[in-house]
This record gives sequence, C-alpha cells and structure tokens, in this order.
Amino acid sequence: MPDKVLIAFQKIRQAVEQNCENMGDRFAEEAVRIHHGEAPERGIYGNATERDHEMLREEGVDVVAIPWVRRTDS
Repeated sequence: MPDKVLIAFQKIRQAVEQNCENMGDRFAEEAVRIHHGEAPERGIYGNATERDHEMLREEGVDVVAIPWVRRTDS
C-alpha cells in the first residue's frame, strides 16, 4: 500500500476510534437498533460479515467498510 494511502487510512482509523463507539461483533445489531430508533443515534464501528452487510442494506442502513490498518503508534 502506498505510504500516502496508508497514512490516510491511519487518520481515518484514529478519527473513528476517537469519535465513535466500538460495538465489536454487535455492530450490525446495534446499527439496526439505531436505525429503528431503539438506541441513541451515534457513530459506531465494529465487525460485520458479508451477511451482516447484506442485512443492513436490506434494512436501509447506510454502512461502509473501510480497511482497518495498523495504528500510527504501533
């Protein structure tokens, strides 16, 4: 991966970790709860399978997968 691209993804990761809540494997479940107004609206991130992505799209939830590169402090 070119250095400029790696640095850009590291900055994205840092911003996500600083501003969003890590839901881990519960990401898809929590995204649906937020979408339906059953949980407070906020930024979240976590793990999602292809099946999770498909289900979220069917539910009308906007979701984006981003490469999760190593941290800059590693």
